[in-house]
Amino acid sequence: MTKANGGRAGDERGAEGRKSARARSASDLTLAKRPNDAAPLTSSAKSPRTARGELTRRKILDAARAEFGSRGFADTGITEITRTAKVALGTFYTYFHSKEEVFRALVSDMSEQVRLAVAPVLAEGRGTLEAEERALAAFLAFVGEHQQVYRIIDEAEFVDPAGFRAHYENTAARIGERLAEGAVAGTMAPPADALDAEVRAWAIMGMNVFLGLRFGVWGTEEPTKVAASANRLIRDGLTAG
Repeated sequence: MTKANGGRAGDERGAEGRKSARARSASDLTLAKRPNDAAPLTSSAKSPRTARGELTRRKILDAARAEFGSRGFADTGITEITRTAKVALGTFYTYFHSKEEVFRALVSDMSEQVRLAVAPVLAEGRGTLEAEERALAAFLAFVGEHQQVYRIIDEAEFVDPAGFRAHYENTAARIGERLAEGAVAGTMAPPADALDAEVRAWAIMGMNVFLGLRFGVWGTEEPTKVAASANRLIRDGLTAG
């Protein structure tokens, strides 16, 4: 459907606003962002004002994760989500305006859940290399218990491109910050330049993503053993001797 002129103008103003917000936040990241980097879409649905409301919203998100994770976005309807969450259709619309909106919220939520899964081990104040090993082990354990995360994040590339990109950019930025801290502490070799720092962060993240697929979704190997092997690769590389 073609939008009316007012709708297009509103979209353009909204796009400019998002662009300005991204420009303001870019300096907060260790890794430099490109000018056209996407930011996650914000929801216009009502936020919970009470603990009970937050619990209801949580039930809807959990149900959406189960349904999208098993059926996929196209084959999941709002009625399936509300049935699994055991809430009324009207309750769903109190928090989300559409299936697309709850999916966007779910992508953001799952990205945050991944961050929270590794946060405790990172808070222990270990050195950078050991922290990365323990963080990977925690991530693998999380994936083993929440395998839907891969299907949902993969579908986000098409359903919620901004959220998809933000998930990986934010993850790489956090890894980059940890590597930068290690370089300052003298436990990691400093990068040659900003590009080198970004390549390192994305390479480690890419390794972790596919290790999660192989050993968290497809396999049942011990996460700590997988993480230790990956950590040796980071520490020693592939060069003999």
